[in-house]
Amino acid sequence: MYLRVINLIFFYFVLSLYFNAYAQQHKLPISKDEIKLTFSPIVNSTAPAVVNIYTRRLVRQTRPSLFNDPFFRRFFGEDLNDLMGLPRSRIQNSLGSGVIVRSDGILVTNNHVISGSDEITVVLSDRREFEASILGTDERTDLAVLKIENPPEDLPALELNYDDRLEVGDLVLAIGNPFGVGQTVTSGIISALARSNIGVSDFRSFIQTDAAINPGNSGGALVGIDGSLVGINTAIYSRDGGSVGIGFAIPVAMVRIVVDSILSHGRAIRGWLGASGQTVSSEFAEALGFKRPMGVIINKVYNDSPADDSGIRIGDVLVTIDGYEIADNDNLRYRLATLPIGKRVNIQVFRNSSRQDLIIKLVEPPEIPSRNQTLIQDSLPPFGGATVANLNPALSEELGIELDDGVIVLEIKRRSYARQVGLSPGDFIIEINGEQISNVFQLDSVLKRRANNWVFKLKRNGKIIQRSIRL
Repeated sequence: MYLRVINLIFFYFVLSLYFNAYAQQHKLPISKDEIKLTFSPIVNSTAPAVVNIYTRRLVRQTRPSLFNDPFFRRFFGEDLNDLMGLPRSRIQNSLGSGVIVRSDGILVTNNHVISGSDEITVVLSDRREFEASILGTDERTDLAVLKIENPPEDLPALELNYDDRLEVGDLVLAIGNPFGVGQTVTSGIISALARSNIGVSDFRSFIQTDAAINPGNSGGALVGIDGSLVGINTAIYSRDGGSVGIGFAIPVAMVRIVVDSILSHGRAIRGWLGASGQTVSSEFAEALGFKRPMGVIINKVYNDSPADDSGIRIGDVLVTIDGYEIADNDNLRYRLATLPIGKRVNIQVFRNSSRQDLIIKLVEPPEIPSRNQTLIQDSLPPFGGATVANLNPALSEELGIELDDGVIVLEIKRRSYARQVGLSPGDFIIEINGEQISNVFQLDSVLKRRANNWVFKLKRNGKIIQRSIRL
């Protein structure tokens, strides 16, 4: 009996020691402050810098073509719209979000939020309203920079970071004005980085997040758990227009370059490398001894370009730039677009079985040769009605295409010779009647010779097309 009591006492003693040890390692909340978990300090410091944007534009109504007939206008006058009860024009409203990035009234939003607007109204989180004007836009990144007219002295702002080293799994908050209901905050994590198949920007390196983003959130802020701006919300993947947990934001590194460029030059200017290449395949990576596919193998270096001056050679594999590893060609284009012009950065190339460090200084894409944009006379077959230009680095960057030799077709007029022979924007005219075409002046000279038979070669999507016509 006594032995059983002693054993029972010993058991409870050991059990109490275990629970005490467990409590020390896994402390249970015992007060209201310990139970409370909130993002409110982050929201309080960031949300005031996120604004609602309301735009208005005048949309002209087109009346039925029958009403444009001179007979009708003669007997009924020019006020047919009023006579038939048809509106001449209407006001179209749209909404979105924006982020104030400087206390003097500079804010950034998506280009598609303000595109075509006649009036822009910015509403702060405390419901103060201000008119805003457009300082510059960049369609290639879908960003726009606005200026609040007569900003107050106490205007809040979120600083644009100089570092975008994020990791999948980081907590983030999305702040904006979804569906026009008013400022809303949602939370989530970074689901993926460098998403490249979104199709809303030429520089495909989006942050993917599961923080709820809905229509009206465009242009709003994606902020980190430390209260820093990490991106501008810009797009969602959805089947019905609502959030399904797949949203995309433009990284702050890209936003910073576009804002600085527009404020300094009035337009977005990106640095020029002066080299091009292709993504390293898995087979080529294995041949190089890489553990996995990475980098871009250089297959073209332009004379007197930053790449040429830095010592980059054809056959080099570019593996890092400014400390960032280069995964593929899209990633290289994004990294180059986030570097300021004139900055000297370290690049690393794989050459002769070893890595070598080089220094490169990016420059503004040059207008050499002159683009000489020209509309070919309608009366000149076979390309009358086509607008052509010499493709130089500056135009190449504007169009978002690889630099190539020859004359590029920019536009085609309707009911023109050029459209009839099947010319398309983006084509390169490389040969006419056996003569190589190297510039617009030469093209114009050849066309003015006039002929009954025309044989010409085009380069379209990297393929050579030959056609012939008889007049």
